[in-house]
Order: sequence, then structure tokens, then C-alpha cells
Amino acid sequence: MEECDTMYGQNSMDAYTENAKKQMIIKIIDIIIVTIAFFFILYVFVMNQDFILKTIIGLMLVILAIIYGSIKYEAKDKNYNVTNKKIRKLVLLNDRGAEIDEWEIGDQTSLLIGKSSADNKADIDLNGTEYESLINYEHAVLNNVSGVWYIEDIDSVNGVGIKKASKRVKNRIKHENPYPIGNGDTIYIANTRILVK
Repeated sequence: MEECDTMYGQNSMDAYTENAKKQMIIKIIDIIIVTIAFFFILYVFVMNQDFILKTIIGLMLVILAIIYGSIKYEAKDKNYNVTNKKIRKLVLLNDRGAEIDEWEIGDQTSLLIGKSSADNKADIDLNGTEYESLINYEHAVLNNVSGVWYIEDIDSVNGVGIKKASKRVKNRIKHENPYPIGNGDTIYIANTRILVK
């Protein structure tokens, strides 16, 4: 199990590093786009005298700014800073939203979510839950990287979903793609709901 935790921890660290590289590339592209846009705007609005061209370009810039702003806002919300409130425990909810079990996280850095068996011990054991038959023995893993908790689907049959505290809909996460979680989020292991507190 310890070797398994190390493997999942390394995968999460690699994914975290890859994500940081992607964000750096996006920032460089943003700077290039802003520089090109500045010179384009300078030409159209200062050097050019055509009123129709200025109007059309102005409207296009406003529309692009709105689209760009909404994409950036959505991305920022998706990567919402989860370090503002420390995660203390995970709470199992029934269909009506009542708390039926809980697991203290403590000093853990990696937690396996699934079902315990003779060969495998799950840290978050979902044996006996209503949708037990839909849950793999090794369904998902939670890893703490630099104080931020990430959830990762371990090639489960019925998937892992996440509903952010600030959202109304849940999203299915991609296999082996760590996703940050925070206080108030709800994790869906198949149809089983776990509240992050």
C-alpha cells in the first residue's frame, strides 16, 4: 500500500508540475497577444482615419474582451484557491443529504477511496453503501500536494465527479487527471456522495 501511495503521490506531483508549465506557457502567449493587440489598436485608432473601420474593430474588441474575460473568470473559478480553508474531514451523505459516516483526514497525504478486501485496504471504505456495487476496490485517490488536495480517478468503471461549492452542476473528472478540491465541494464516487469539510 505504501508503494501504491508513493506511485500516486508521484503521479500527482508530475501532473502538478505539468500544470504549472502549461500555465507559464499560457502567460507567455497572453503577453504576446496583448503586445500584438496594442500595436494593432494603435494603428487602427491613432494612425487610421476610417470611421467605419474604427467602429467595426472597436465592436470586435469589446466582444473579444467579454469572451476572454469570461473564459479567464471560469478558469480562475475552476482552479479556485482551495488552500484558504484546511480540509479536516470527508463526510458520507445519503440520498437526502444526511451525514451517515465521516473520516478524519489528520496528517494524511494520500487516501485511497474504494472498497476494502482481503488484499486491499481502502482509507475511505465505501463497503456497505447504497451504491456499493458501482464502486471499484481502487476507485479514486486523494493526494495532498503543497497543502492542496487533489482527487484523481483510478480508471474506475463508473467514474468520479466533483461539484464545486460555488457551482450547481457536477462535472466528471478525467481519468488520471488530478483535480483540486476544497472545503464545501462534493465528491461523487459513482453515485455515492462525499462532502469535503
